[in-house]
Parts: sequence; C-alpha cells; structure tokens
Amino acid sequence: MSIAAQTVAEMMALPEQDRAFLARQLIASLDDTVDADGEAQWNEVIDRRSREIEEGKVSCRPVEQVIGDIRQKLHARRQPS
Repeated sequence: MSIAAQTVAEMMALPEQDRAFLARQLIASLDDTVDADGEAQWNEVIDRRSREIEEGKVSCRPVEQVIGDIRQKLHARRQPS
C-alpha cells in the first residue's frame, strides 16, 4: 500500500503544530509494545526529580547551557593530543 503523493503534499502543507501532532500520532502507532515496569520506573524518577527541584536539593541550568557544555567537551575530545 502506498500513500498518494497528493496526500503527502496535503500533510506537508499543514501548519507546523498540526504536522508535529500528526508525527507524534504516527510514531505512537508504530510502538505497540509498552513496558509497564519501565513506565512505572520512569514515573518514579520524574516524581523524585521534581521533588528535588521543588525542595531546592538540586540546581537547574538552562538546556542551552547544558548542550553548549556537552558540545564543548566533545569538541575538546576530538582535538589531537
């Protein structure tokens, strides 16, 4: 089964937000296996980390800063010794 080029073109013409929603739905439809134990473990981690942030036990940094630091470290590793 193939999707008609016209259908693809219509989807690509959708606003970005609608395309993102469609992409998430398509990806979710491909993953029919859910690891219930894994989901529960991730929820526990999320809850714990949220409490740590709210209680001031950890400090947060903007994602841009974290990514910049990672890129800097990777770049340093690639430099010849």
